[in-house]
Amino acid sequence: MTTHAPAFPIPPWASARVLGAGLSVAGLGLGAVLRLSVGPPAGDIAWLCTTVVGAGPALWWVLQGLWHRQYGSDAIALLALVGTIVVHEYLAGAIISVMLLGGRLLEERASRRARADLGALLARSPKVAHRRSDGSLETVAAEDVAIGDRLVVRTGEIVPVDGRVDEGTASLDESAVTGEPLPVAAHVGDDVRSGVVNLGAPFSLRATATAGDSTYAGIIRLVREAESQSAPFVRLADRYATVFLPVTVVVAAAAWALSHDLVRAVAVLVVATPCPLILAAPIAFTAGMSRCARRGVIVRNGDALERLARARVLLFDKTGTVTAGRPRLFRSVSADDALAEAEVLGYAASLDQMSDHVLAASVVAAARDRGLALEMPADVREEGGRGVEGTVAGRLVRIGKAQWVARRPPSTWVEAVQSEARRSQALTVFVGVDERLVGVLLLRDPLRDDAPRTFRLLRRSGMERMVMITGDRRSTALVMAAYVGVGAEDVMADRSPQDKLAVVAAESESSPTMMVGDGINDAPALARAGVGVALGARGASAASESADVVIAVDRLDRVAEARSIAQRTRRLAAQSALAGIGLSVLAMAVAAAGQLAPTAGALLQEVIDLTVIVNALRALFAPGHRARLQGDTAELARGLDEDHRRLWPRIDELPHAADRIRNAPRAALVAALDDLEAFCDELVRHETADERRLYPAVDRALRCTSATEIMSRAHAEILATVRRTQEAVGELRADASAGARDSASYLLVELHALLRLHFVQEEESFHVLAGDGPASSGRAGR
Repeated sequence: MTTHAPAFPIPPWASARVLGAGLSVAGLGLGAVLRLSVGPPAGDIAWLCTTVVGAGPALWWVLQGLWHRQYGSDAIALLALVGTIVVHEYLAGAIISVMLLGGRLLEERASRRARADLGALLARSPKVAHRRSDGSLETVAAEDVAIGDRLVVRTGEIVPVDGRVDEGTASLDESAVTGEPLPVAAHVGDDVRSGVVNLGAPFSLRATATAGDSTYAGIIRLVREAESQSAPFVRLADRYATVFLPVTVVVAAAAWALSHDLVRAVAVLVVATPCPLILAAPIAFTAGMSRCARRGVIVRNGDALERLARARVLLFDKTGTVTAGRPRLFRSVSADDALAEAEVLGYAASLDQMSDHVLAASVVAAARDRGLALEMPADVREEGGRGVEGTVAGRLVRIGKAQWVARRPPSTWVEAVQSEARRSQALTVFVGVDERLVGVLLLRDPLRDDAPRTFRLLRRSGMERMVMITGDRRSTALVMAAYVGVGAEDVMADRSPQDKLAVVAAESESSPTMMVGDGINDAPALARAGVGVALGARGASAASESADVVIAVDRLDRVAEARSIAQRTRRLAAQSALAGIGLSVLAMAVAAAGQLAPTAGALLQEVIDLTVIVNALRALFAPGHRARLQGDTAELARGLDEDHRRLWPRIDELPHAADRIRNAPRAALVAALDDLEAFCDELVRHETADERRLYPAVDRALRCTSATEIMSRAHAEILATVRRTQEAVGELRADASAGARDSASYLLVELHALLRLHFVQEEESFHVLAGDGPASSGRAGR
């Protein structure tokens, strides 16, 4: 017989809390009905039962605390409940029971969302391997692979165990294990780690470790160990109760001793019942979590939100965190004057439309961003480890390694390009047409547009130290660290998942930490940090499951926004709790003087609770005025942002255009000047539209007429430089002397520097006001 789980299963803790809170509310209402219809004794019995319903769980929570050598807010509630029974103030006891159990239910709902297990991480782990045996290939369980076995890893498969390439050339996606975003080639004799993906043709692997001792299994163990070592969290209510409980007991005892009236002591306990403590934190944190969710940030529980607010040291990965995590074309280079750079890109992108290589989508996207018309290729064939070939517009096109795309590639030119690629931390993709090398595409992982601003906001929010921990090369890491304001001494490169975990553990010993990452290799560190923040929009599910906070949209700036919400939520929770305590202390003084009966005190406590709740619910809303462009002006900003996307490739080409103007023959010079004039005209139109239409709208949104003054000054400088460039172009058409060429070249280099800085500043400062679109296009990382 097949059994089915209920569609909406209720966890055991939730059913118990709901039952207790429901019984207390029902008992309070039933007592009132019975008192009015049957008589006071019947109502008192119902209220007494309700008080007992609340006293039972309160006693259990107190005993649990004592077992762990802790005491908290529940002890005051238990004393008040027992006191109301002793002095026969059953209505007061029933009211306290309702607030106690209802507050605990709310707190549980806010803070006990079950942490997802490691299901997705385990599901990704390799299950089978293909082992060579007696001249044939057999499929065996990954656990059955022994050291020395010869395996075949097919295209698209995850490497099952650590090993060494035995035959063939492997093209590997190591991003899940090391964070490296670009494919890595492994040749015969090179070591390969389990968990990486084979992007190329099948290759032979000699196992050097069993599945249990391999890299990927080690990562899973690290995540489990890190989660088990996480420090226990103390409830906000209990931290305040450590002071409030002794004060309450002393005041109640003094009232009893001085008046010899036990009712006074019970009245003190009733108004001291820590409902503000029990309610303030869960309501504020539930509201804060709700606000985070509306901004695309999923916070697993209230504890995580408070830890996010308290963090003082930021630890972060590079790839996919401060960078886009995907390679982008930043330059196409022609090998000679036979083809322009746009034609080189057009041929490559046309062919890549039919390729599933990890870089193909980036090449096609770059061509479309530049408005190139692509041809549909024919006879496409991919050769593992070398490249792709096919027919485009009747010509044989190859993209891949230089020695494959052409019969005799110009070695001097290829070496120069590869040298530039090393300096730029870029990957080279050579393009050949009819077996002749015509150009190369340079791709790299760019900085996220919102990364510098995000790190500035985090620093202002109280982050005392920021440390980059990455598996990437130090030279690449230092460049990205400079963009976000992190010094070389705080860059830890070439780190394995074990190394990352060790750094996080060491930092967590001295300060509250926050770790931000997105890959499987970050999962152990995310689990071990004070609070782990996973960029889950494109990152590995393992990182999301190991983290306390998941950014569900592809925006890094949500990290800073979530921290801002967390800090405000924590302030409101503390403010509400302290205000409730203050009001309760005043009520305790009145009760100790004999001016407040237990039942009246319980009702007064409800007024205090309502005040606390209203204040705590402010965490649902953003404080004050939030600058945002609306309606037509927002559409205007988005349209001008699209202009930036279109103009960025032309800006990137300005230094190379300067070289062409300096060295090109007369015929090629005329074409370059025509192209430059068209660019200048388009640039003037864009900057004029910014100045006359966008900037006034920004001033209105910011409620500040001087908000754009500095940027307007940059517009004036840009337009002046453009006019000087246009004059130089006119002079070159009449006189192409060396002096005129040099003058024009210098102006293009100057214009490039001005535009690059100005565009980055605009994108960070103003275009973000237009809304919540993706902020990871990577233009600023060029």
